[in-house]
Amino acid sequence: MNITAPKKAAISNLERTRRKAAVDYSRGSVRLEGFVLSSFAEELNRRYIDGEITRREKTALLLAHYKL
Repeated sequence: MNITAPKKAAISNLERTRRKAAVDYSRGSVRLEGFVLSSFAEELNRRYIDGEITRREKTALLLAHYKL
């Protein structure tokens, strides 16, 4: 699956920090359950944190990739 999308407008440092904290929290929660995120999911997380995709886009890409 192609996960490239057009670049979005730059996000603020505050928004980037908020996104990173949310992803880190989610990653920690998943690890407590005994799972590790796939490289695909981590790449989408990176793109979300960097403001390249929105939360909705990230969710849609994950659902499509895993055929859910």
